[in-house]
Amino acid sequence: MLPGLRDLTGESVQLYRRDGMDPTARVCVAAAEPASGLRDTVPVGVRVSMAAGSGAKVLAAWSPLPSAFTDRVLEEVRRRGWAQSVAEREAGVASVSAPVRSPDGAVVAAVSVSGPVDRLGRRPGARWADPLLAAARSLEVRLAAD
Repeated sequence: MLPGLRDLTGESVQLYRRDGMDPTARVCVAAAEPASGLRDTVPVGVRVSMAAGSGAKVLAAWSPLPSAFTDRVLEEVRRRGWAQSVAEREAGVASVSAPVRSPDGAVVAAVSVSGPVDRLGRRPGARWADPLLAAARSLEVRLAAD
């Protein structure tokens, strides 16, 4: 699923989960990188802060744990069903993320598309939210089948 989203967008794709040992972090559990060009590489296993980025917003929006984001930001993420960020986690990088839910409806991961702001733009969700949400639903189907 991640390679298909990478091929469609031409950008880096990641799957994040909350770090069970550290509620202030998320972990990249899967990634698909384009073969060439400028990209936002996040290696599998890397811990990233829950204080910035679209993946963090998605994981925080459906979590009972305290968050670095305002209630207004989290409410907007829940309303739209996805989050975006521009130069929050890293200068020059934009991203858009969507929740991945377990069969019981709990958000268990965030799937993200990230890359240079010059390509993704200042509103990456406008371009990539729909295919990203479709990829998240496909991941949910696979989770339900396991």
